[in-house]
Amino acid sequence: MLQLHYAPSTAAMAPHILLEEIGLPFELLRVDTSAGAHKAPAYLALNPNGLVPVLTDGDLVLFESAAICLHLCDSHPAAGLAPAVGTVERAHFYKWLVWMTNTLQSTLIAYFYPHRWVNPDNTAGAAEVKAQAELRVAGLLAQLDTELARHGGPWLLGATYSALDAYALMLCRWTRNFTSASARTYPHLGPYLQAALARPAVQRVFATEQLPQPWV
Repeated sequence: MLQLHYAPSTAAMAPHILLEEIGLPFELLRVDTSAGAHKAPAYLALNPNGLVPVLTDGDLVLFESAAICLHLCDSHPAAGLAPAVGTVERAHFYKWLVWMTNTLQSTLIAYFYPHRWVNPDNTAGAAEVKAQAELRVAGLLAQLDTELARHGGPWLLGATYSALDAYALMLCRWTRNFTSASARTYPHLGPYLQAALARPAVQRVFATEQLPQPWV
């Protein structure tokens, strides 16, 4: 059985949503990050980076959210969570998934963990990193908003829901408490996120992870 090692409201959310969308049995294994379970030897044997999520699929052990999402799409093609391999649509799928994990997600990480980019005790430097990351995230959210406006949606690739939409919802949720404009305030992103939240699979994930409002 597929097993997802997760913690609520983390980078495990997109894989969790995809598992619900696929509809096959899977097991959730909560990692108590507040107690340091993600740094325990048993967990580090699965993911030496000490991060969630990890997916186990038989003898296969995968970390990195985007890699897990791609594996789930490819191993369950009937779920229709990615365009067919070799198509123009699949190329755009790759483009946006890599952009989200390499550009938007990495900038959000800089916002939440600015101390990683400065010397210890450099609180002023950390504050500057955080402020600059928030400004950059705003520009990246505007890119998503522009793409939705360009083709009219309702989903990131157009007419068909895909794994990209689970990933975008996960990342946009992380902006919900921004002092500047959160993702929900953008004219096209706002309705898009509400449509994503309305999906039954997403509703089940939010209920299981016991996430409070605001959801995005």
